[in-house]
Amino acid sequence: MLTTLKDPEIDMADVAHLENICSQVRRDIVRMVHAVQSGHPGGSLGCTELFVALYHEVLHHDPKNFTIEGTGQDVFFLSNGHISPVWYSVLARAGYFELSELSTFRKLNTRLQGHPATEEGLPGIRISSGSLGQGLSVANGAALGKKLNKDDNLVYVVTGDGELQEGQVWEAMMFAAAHKIDNLIAIVDYNGRQIDGDCDDVIPHLDLGAKWHAFGWDVIEVDEGNNMQEILNTLKLAKDKTGKGKPVVILLKTEMGHGVDFMMGSHEWHGIPPNDEQLENALTQNEETLGDY
Repeated sequence: MLTTLKDPEIDMADVAHLENICSQVRRDIVRMVHAVQSGHPGGSLGCTELFVALYHEVLHHDPKNFTIEGTGQDVFFLSNGHISPVWYSVLARAGYFELSELSTFRKLNTRLQGHPATEEGLPGIRISSGSLGQGLSVANGAALGKKLNKDDNLVYVVTGDGELQEGQVWEAMMFAAAHKIDNLIAIVDYNGRQIDGDCDDVIPHLDLGAKWHAFGWDVIEVDEGNNMQEILNTLKLAKDKTGKGKPVVILLKTEMGHGVDFMMGSHEWHGIPPNDEQLENALTQNEETLGDY
C-alpha cells in the first residue's frame, strides 16, 4: 500500500479553515436533503473533505469565468452524480453561483437537479451524470482533448466504488492506460457501501488496488479519506505523478455519512433524508462557521 507523509509545507491554519468549510458544507447537505425529503446524504457527507480540498485548494479554476470546454483550467467530472448535494454546496461556496440557490435543490424548475444536468446551465456542471459508469469515459475524452490542444491543465473525475461494478468503467480504464492519458486523475470514493448493502455482500472488489495497477494505472491508496491534511498531501502527490506516461488513480477510503454519527457505519443512509429531529441532531454535530444559505 502506498501511503502519504505529512507535508511540512501545509499551513495548519489553512487546514483548519478548510475543515470549517467542511462543517458548513455538511450543514448544507443535511438541510437540502431534509427540505425536500429526497436525496443522497450518505455519500455526500463522506466526500465532503475531498470536494472542499479540490475546489478551495487544489483545482486550477475560475468560478466567475466558467466554460463547458474548460480551456486553460482544470476540469472536474462527477460520475456518481447522486452525491450532488456535496457538489452543489461546494460549488456555491466556491463562488460558482449564489448560495441562496441551494434552497431550490430538487424543486420544480430548479437548476439543482437531483442528479447534475447541463440543460439548466448551472455553472460548474459539464455533463449530466448519475447514470453510473460513464464519468471515466468522459474524463478520458476531455483529457485527450487537452493534450491535442496543448493545454497543460488536468482532468479530475470522482467515481463511486459500487459504480465500479459497471463494465464500462473497466473499458475506460484500459483505454486510458493504452493511450497514456497521463493528465488524468481518477478518485474512487472507496467507502465499501452501495445502495443495496456493503459492496462485499453485493460484488466484492477483492484487491482493488492490484486491479487498477494491472490495468496500467499509477495507484495511490489512502486509508484516511476524511482527514483533510491527508487528502491535501495525497492530491499533491497525485499531481506530481501526472505527465509520466500513466493515468493516476486515488483509492480514497471514506466513511459514508461521516460527520453525522447516526449516519455512519451503514449503507442505509445512501438515499434516505433525515426527519426534523434527525436534522437538528446532525446540525448540532456541525457548527455553523460561515453562514447558512
